[in-house]
Amino acid sequence: MQHSTLIKNARIVNEGNIIEGDILIEGDKITKIAPSISAKSADVRVVDAEGNYAIPGVIDDQVHFREPGLTHKATIETESRAAIAGGITSFIEMPNTVPQTTTIEKLENKFSIASKSSYANYSFMFGGTNDNLEEILKVDPKSVAGLKLFLGSSTGNMLVDDPQVLEKIFSSTNMVISVHCEDEATIKKNLETYKKEYGDDIPIKFHPKIRSEEACYLSSSKAIELAKKTGARLHIFHLSTGKETSLFTNKIPLKDKKITAEVCIHHLWFSDEDYDEKGTLIKWNPAVKTKTDREQLWEALLDDRIDVIATDHAPHTLQEKQNVYTKAPSGGPLVQHALVAMFEAHLNGKIKVEKLVEKMCHNPAILFDVENRGYLKEGYFADIVLVNPANPWTVNKDNIAYKCGWSPMEGTTFRSRVTHTFVNGELAYENFKFNDKKFGKRLTFNR
Repeated sequence: MQHSTLIKNARIVNEGNIIEGDILIEGDKITKIAPSISAKSADVRVVDAEGNYAIPGVIDDQVHFREPGLTHKATIETESRAAIAGGITSFIEMPNTVPQTTTIEKLENKFSIASKSSYANYSFMFGGTNDNLEEILKVDPKSVAGLKLFLGSSTGNMLVDDPQVLEKIFSSTNMVISVHCEDEATIKKNLETYKKEYGDDIPIKFHPKIRSEEACYLSSSKAIELAKKTGARLHIFHLSTGKETSLFTNKIPLKDKKITAEVCIHHLWFSDEDYDEKGTLIKWNPAVKTKTDREQLWEALLDDRIDVIATDHAPHTLQEKQNVYTKAPSGGPLVQHALVAMFEAHLNGKIKVEKLVEKMCHNPAILFDVENRGYLKEGYFADIVLVNPANPWTVNKDNIAYKCGWSPMEGTTFRSRVTHTFVNGELAYENFKFNDKKFGKRLTFNR
């Protein structure tokens, strides 16, 4: 039997506007948005938003949920659960699992796992390598988020470093090609310099010198050059330098852009001044860089040269992270705290709520052609998040939902709180309590 939920008294944020009103959910869809809606019967569940924000569920276009093969760090089940606690109702997961998602069979295996275990809506990137072009050409663009290429080695060795192969891939697919850009030769040379001086125990403050601005810019600019040459649809993940922002334009609407960019929460939140306190807990690839880089990333985000905010959620165990520099893996968990981190930036006068929703909800839907999600619209799936902007809480071990049990945000007090998360019309999360049922569905794409 189709059930109904009525969200009353919300500040509804959608397409650059904030209106006060109500949202009626019937089944898995939003059926009505109006200034005032009356419950038709006693069977309608009424949720009073109490004047808090109602925003579309966040679509995170870059996560690593570690399944299959690395499930001591995380699983699709544990991390999608943490995601809905953070207002992320849809995610696109990366291919550097074990085994890597570089064949159709391995891709479908991940979809099968998610169909049984995901709290949030899901899709996966297909991984490109130096020798799997035939498999890439079999991918159905309507049912898969896109293609992921590592042009710099990261967790799991999926480095694509053959120029001829790269050009062939760029020329052969109409899918969005998402890339990790860091120049491997530059990084290796820098690493050797520091290893000669410090051995394996290199002070973490040198991480942004090793994985340097030069390494990022060199790789990003080459990828963009190749995209322009081949006409490929290119999306550059996790920009970390101010210099790279000059490579992108804000002169055309997102739907018409062939080359787009993403910035991650950690590059907007931390700077190299935080290494002394946080150490390898904030070791990411690309590295967190200077305060100036952070400010320039914010500028590019706000003037629309950068299109999307994501997490690059990539958990490791605390034990793994506490190794010496060369053995400590890069990456950290962020899905539970990304949205409230951006609301904190809003409360500090950095970004409007409407812009935050554009970058975290609308734009990923546009960029990846996600079907009927990313907006609060009648006829769209009812992925809805209620956020109270004046309900402070502090991140600690007791309220962290990640399997790894730690967060780079530990000790941070956020003034905003995700109070309710609806996934496909179902109340999946409410004030630190989870619905044990899983309501996530496979994302579909308008292509």
